[in-house]
Amino acid sequence: MFDEHLDVLIIGAGLSGVGAAYHLMQQCPGKSFAVLEGRSALGGTWDLFRYPGIRSDSDMYTLGYNFKPWSDPQAIADGPSIRSYIEQTARENGIDRKIRYQHKVLKADWCTDSATWTLEVQRGDEPEPLRLSCQHLLMCTGYYRYEAGYTPEFPGREQFKGELIHPQLWPENFDYTGKKVVVIGSGATAVTLVPAMTDKARHVTMLQRSPSYVINLPKEDVLSNVLRRFLPEKWVYRLARGRNVALQMVFFYLAKAFPDQVRKALLGKARRQLGQGFDMRHFSPSYKPWDERVCAVPDGDLFKVLRQGKASVVTDHIDTFTETGIRLKSGQMLEADVIITATGLDLMLFGGMQVAVDGKPFDAAQSMGYRGIMLRDLPNAAVVLGYTNASWTLKADLSSEYFCRLINHMDAISMRQCTPCNTTGEVKTAPFLNLNSGYIQRVADKLPSQGDRAPWKLYQNYALDLVLLRFGKVEDGYLVFSSPKGQP
Repeated sequence: MFDEHLDVLIIGAGLSGVGAAYHLMQQCPGKSFAVLEGRSALGGTWDLFRYPGIRSDSDMYTLGYNFKPWSDPQAIADGPSIRSYIEQTARENGIDRKIRYQHKVLKADWCTDSATWTLEVQRGDEPEPLRLSCQHLLMCTGYYRYEAGYTPEFPGREQFKGELIHPQLWPENFDYTGKKVVVIGSGATAVTLVPAMTDKARHVTMLQRSPSYVINLPKEDVLSNVLRRFLPEKWVYRLARGRNVALQMVFFYLAKAFPDQVRKALLGKARRQLGQGFDMRHFSPSYKPWDERVCAVPDGDLFKVLRQGKASVVTDHIDTFTETGIRLKSGQMLEADVIITATGLDLMLFGGMQVAVDGKPFDAAQSMGYRGIMLRDLPNAAVVLGYTNASWTLKADLSSEYFCRLINHMDAISMRQCTPCNTTGEVKTAPFLNLNSGYIQRVADKLPSQGDRAPWKLYQNYALDLVLLRFGKVEDGYLVFSSPKGQP
């Protein structure tokens, strides 16, 4: 017996989940739905992360929703502003009334005979899980574990007498005034934390095993802020969004086509920001641009604090933690009162819930992505993920819109089940995410694959996806539609 049946269940009330709810309300207004959120607040990443300086690493004209203009003067926005934007979107559209907090999905099982998903949901501290059912499942859980980030096993970490913190679990009201801080890492979190913590810290050191590409971006979009005086907000937003999408795509494809020239340009720009005499090996990666994500720093804040001597960069390997800091392989000692392990995310699909089809566990690693939205042999379910080479929400919006198209098409042809199937068997496989970043490589064997051709290929191309997902045929020969026997 089910406690409740709904047409659609959306898992996660973060940036993707709130956006998916909006598209569902607009495109499928007759469908009953709820948004299940395991935490006690909406916002996802932008509510969870509270470390100093937390901000977007791409502009808000593309990270914002395609239906709600970003009107703040900041183009690179801080975390509280993004959280407020998501909350405002939910409130304005009545989505907040559809969110059920402290509803953590433990298991989702598809039943072919009834064409329904059955979910076991932990509601707060209640001893017995709630049983909900739905016809369609939209998983907007992101791709990382919320409970903890990734921290390597550092030799001697138990010896350290100071504070050891992972940014994902930042202590509330933590005071680092006058303290020596070491931030381990060189990714987006590290390059955000280092300049942000120089406001109070005695000194901040970024300790990295290898450098990342770092590019300076303006915190405010001057042109858009000027145009706001003369044009409606929606026009300004669309113009900025179109321009920035084009710039992101051009930058990515230039980096892939002409890596040596792009590398030279990126290092030259960093050198000018850092000034004469700076050791550029700290900003000269061994890999090509966009083999890993490029880190953005608003108004060159990281370069600025390095020039001013408030922060420094050390490129080396850790030998061991000591009572007072870190000893490096080179023999150098880094004194620290606080060590922050900005060492990445712990990737996890489906928000950690168990997924099954007719009682048999579904192994995502044996599956293949369909249009970057659904998974082969997994019926009536979408996994909403964003781009790795552009703003997350660009793909999340398109994915939700497409899935709503699919729901409406199923109703139009009176079918209750839709399953992506590889009917040709000739598709060659490749890694689902084509990045060499550590957080991806650590779980590469647990992720689905992608194919070498449509609709199995993950293009990471917004313009192409826009055409294929918004205007392409739903019935492409790879989606198999059916209904249980005896049911319309």
